[in-house]
Amino acid sequence: MYAKGDPRASLNTAAAAAPAATAYKGASYARFYEQEPQEQDADLRTWYARGQNLVIAYSEAAASAVLPAATVDEYAVLVPYAGTAITIEAAGGTETLKGPGVAFVPAGTSRIEVTAPGVVVRMITTLNEDFVALCSNAADYHTPDPNVAPFRPWPAPAGPARIRAYDADVPDQEGRFGRLFRGQTVMINFFKTTPPRDTAKMSPHHHDDFEQYSLCLKGSYIHYLRWPWTTDMTAWRPDDAEECKAPSVAVIPPPAIHTSRSMDPDGNLLIDIFGPPRADFSAKPGWVLNAADYPLPDPAG
Repeated sequence: MYAKGDPRASLNTAAAAAPAATAYKGASYARFYEQEPQEQDADLRTWYARGQNLVIAYSEAAASAVLPAATVDEYAVLVPYAGTAITIEAAGGTETLKGPGVAFVPAGTSRIEVTAPGVVVRMITTLNEDFVALCSNAADYHTPDPNVAPFRPWPAPAGPARIRAYDADVPDQEGRFGRLFRGQTVMINFFKTTPPRDTAKMSPHHHDDFEQYSLCLKGSYIHYLRWPWTTDMTAWRPDDAEECKAPSVAVIPPPAIHTSRSMDPDGNLLIDIFGPPRADFSAKPGWVLNAADYPLPDPAG
């Protein structure tokens, strides 16, 4: 259910729905401002949180900080703010990314050096067990969510593996929802800073079989969730309304009905993350800003 004028009201909802849920998993909240970082040195503080498919690594970095990685698949990097810059080294060469910007880094050994200080966010699949082990909310996923579809990466771009970096300072366009970028394993919707939300224009909706990672980078949000009733009353869950300030991650499970309310009069910034990418967003012409680089999956499987 979307308010009048919300671009998501035009999404195709005719696809076959996932089987009806018979058990539910609750949301997972990681409030980094209430925790000590999982990794810390003189130049870098990093917090880790996970969902079923992705790890979110949120770093506050000084110039000269280095973030090395060795991953089994592609991962994404977000530099949300102007004034922050990084240099990424990986298969295929080196790229510079200035904020606001997004990059997708190929599998294998990589290295990120921060050349101008600020926030750097990495999105890495849970196939990378060394990152999973660092997550503050790891216990929430000792039992997998039965309603999340099995993870399958999307097709690789044509040509040799290389870093793909994108400027996210893109003007709004009527009819387009946010600023969407996708890779093989991650889709990022990079919104702009917003005032407190008009409570007459909320957007309660659900996802059949995929998680939403809502990364709060500025201000605060209340995440509202409601689970459908089943015939088995023991599976029912109470409604949830959780305030998460910046920085934090809320992992919203399917098929919970959810919507988020921005609260801070000084401005709010939320990034929505999905792993793997969303087919419905990808099907909308012009929505995914780097769609030409990443092919869609074969509809025949």
